[in-house]
Amino acid sequence: MSNPTRAVGAITAILTVACGEPGGTVRTAGSDTGDWPHYAHDLAATKYAPLDQIDPSNVSQLRVAWSWESADYDLPERFPGVEVNPNYQATPIKIGARLYVPTNMGQAVALDPETGRELWRYDPYASGLRGRPGGRASRGVAYWSEGDGERVFLLSGPYLVALDAATGMPVPEFGGGGAVDLADDPDQRVETFEWTSAPMVVRDVVIVGATAMTPTRNWKTAPPGYVRAYDVRTGALRWRFNPIPEPGDPAIETWADSSWAYSGNGNVWTLMSADEELGHVYLPLKTTTNDWYGGHRLGDNLYGESVAAVDAETGALLWHFQMVHHGLWDYDPPAAPNLLDVVVDGRPVKMLAQVTKQAFVFAFDRETGRPVWPIEERPVPASDVPGEVAAATQPFPTRPAPFDRQGITTDDLIDFTPELRAEAERIVSGFVYGPMFTPPSVRDDRPGGTQGTILMPGWVGGANWGGAAVDPETGVLYVPSVTSPNVTALVAPNPDSSDFNFVRGLPREVPMPRGLPILKPPYGRITAIDMHTGEHLWMRPNGPGPRDHPDLRGLDLPWLGQRGRAAPLLTKTLLFVGEGSEAALSILSVAGGKAFRAWDKATGDLLWEVSLEAGTSGAPMTYLAGGRQYVVVAIGDRATPGRLVAFALPD
Repeated sequence: MSNPTRAVGAITAILTVACGEPGGTVRTAGSDTGDWPHYAHDLAATKYAPLDQIDPSNVSQLRVAWSWESADYDLPERFPGVEVNPNYQATPIKIGARLYVPTNMGQAVALDPETGRELWRYDPYASGLRGRPGGRASRGVAYWSEGDGERVFLLSGPYLVALDAATGMPVPEFGGGGAVDLADDPDQRVETFEWTSAPMVVRDVVIVGATAMTPTRNWKTAPPGYVRAYDVRTGALRWRFNPIPEPGDPAIETWADSSWAYSGNGNVWTLMSADEELGHVYLPLKTTTNDWYGGHRLGDNLYGESVAAVDAETGALLWHFQMVHHGLWDYDPPAAPNLLDVVVDGRPVKMLAQVTKQAFVFAFDRETGRPVWPIEERPVPASDVPGEVAAATQPFPTRPAPFDRQGITTDDLIDFTPELRAEAERIVSGFVYGPMFTPPSVRDDRPGGTQGTILMPGWVGGANWGGAAVDPETGVLYVPSVTSPNVTALVAPNPDSSDFNFVRGLPREVPMPRGLPILKPPYGRITAIDMHTGEHLWMRPNGPGPRDHPDLRGLDLPWLGQRGRAAPLLTKTLLFVGEGSEAALSILSVAGGKAFRAWDKATGDLLWEVSLEAGTSGAPMTYLAGGRQYVVVAIGDRATPGRLVAFALPD
């Protein structure tokens, strides 16, 4: 099948433009350098604030200044039987005299940034917008202002809600009484709506992705994962980007047998970024229907598992690059692309850096989509699954080098003792394994059959939704990652529950030799990469890891790393990273921990650590209030209610 669109190029827009015209100039939120006005501090997703009150000389003096327990824990009293997910993934934003933060169940609060005291609370259940409480983390909120008017945008279940930033009351002129129903779409295949990430305001639109638009993903026919933009003033739909190509788009040639006509997904489930000056929004697009088997959608399947730039005002596709052809591994880009300005070989470059679950950093000119360094198509293993045709090649960046382990050989297996190595070899002998992009396989329960394919990295990463942080002054990218294999064992489904030939079955995790990870450490790491050159500067294991395991005692081991989902924060001199919560979704055994640390970002030297009540569940942030710098991070686990913890130097 011909493939005219593997190369980067500008493609005809796939969008619906609805009523609403661009309005007047909108001032940028949070002009105060002590604010944190967006989920990742800025639209470029740097997670960087140029604050230096807390520095290497005094970071060891940090103390808890205040904490705030999520408002969700009042709900079980009002709604018996309701349970609150403690995996509190929220990151506050801070503008002026207020912090704004969502809860897992779709509430929002404003807090005093110096004390953590609640200033207002929005409760969609008391307001009548929603019935019985439910939901998962939406990670953050977005802010917009014009003149004296300020709004906070919240995802609450299937609704996009606009709140008055001063009072927390819904803005009546937005949508229907302050809310837009995101499950209401012209495409009749859209049955519901769920998203687990924060909305983003660019110019005068608020942009939302989607995690799910149907109750189940086990059917071939599914709605596309539309990315939609709504007018910040009225809530009117301004544009809708379709990640599944339509007639007239050359990308349909990457779908055999017109499978684009019924396939869906390709959604943005994670965070986005934008260049407001260029007017570009950057979308990390998911796998198309479905993650593990693609026999019903042969071909490369654009725009699945791509990064795509669209016009902020129209949704028109400007450029794209597909990072995985014909996805079979759930290797969708997991985090917002980081934007930075660098000099490469003497040439200024407006760079976009996309970290991936495969442990790659794909680097592009964010204006044109051209790769900064060559990206090679390399042969990868074929599939032997009936009806499946895996892509013959996959793209491999030549720079930077991978930041975590890729693929498995016996040399990668744990070898602290001969007994551990022997057990690890016995375990992998029951699976298919090999280089990265070894395809999923059908589970064979006959004697001597294999129990599926070990994916390395697994679908947790490499990198995950915590993403990377970048220093815009030095051009250094900091990437937390995990070494976390998973198993994909394909099985025939019950025809009443799916019309795929195969779905993912069990097992899903790799058995652990004596309760230890099957591979050599580090199991979690932090890597610093100079994006001017693509060179790695330093790597450190993220935490001591399972050194206290009975089989490892007395071995005098260095830090082994902790394979929890960690998110970074950068300041003028410091890098803050936690170990991740044990309550995180899709987390593996022996993963997550209660430590929160500060590192010297130039050298990778550890400067400070504290043991929290629970592991870090959200991405940390920092700000100034009352002349004092605070660092705030969300925590939570099965024994500890989700909450925010704020650190500061002694008064």
